[in-house]
Amino acid sequence: MQKTYTYKLIATIQQTAPLLMTVPDHGLPGEWMTWAEGIQGGNLNLDKLTSVGRMTRVIDADTVEFNDINGRSLRATGGDLVYQLPVDLTGMGIRAVIRGEGADPIVLTLGAGLTVIGLGQLLLELTPEQTAAIGWTRGEWDLDLTYTDGRVERWLRGEVVVSSGGGCCHG
Repeated sequence: MQKTYTYKLIATIQQTAPLLMTVPDHGLPGEWMTWAEGIQGGNLNLDKLTSVGRMTRVIDADTVEFNDINGRSLRATGGDLVYQLPVDLTGMGIRAVIRGEGADPIVLTLGAGLTVIGLGQLLLELTPEQTAAIGWTRGEWDLDLTYTDGRVERWLRGEVVVSSGGGCCHG
């Protein structure tokens, strides 16, 4: 996501399950992380500086859905839908590196473990061989973007915890 925030007025918070909001000309690119601020009632506000946000699904150009909220009993009004616009990854070099305790790093690049799946959205996939070689439980990862002018920026970084439970993660 870009570093600046976009604020769109919430016209209506509908009493539906899942919760629907009318946000005229919201401009969201599709399923996207958002926050809400200034809503009266309903406990829907999230602090964009301390909260991960809430996954928001676009219904149409003026309507969004929050599938994790049953809004039938809510009496909420007003506020702003807040989000950061996606980064256009077209033409960029993208590299993710996963480093485990004492192990060789796992390097993912476009076409080799990294796939752009939409505006500002990447899919990271390890091969079965890469997964089988993981013998550690804690590590770290980072994602670097190389812009078309050659500038490299560390865009994301974080902790990696490996468990034997299987499944997938989103983040």
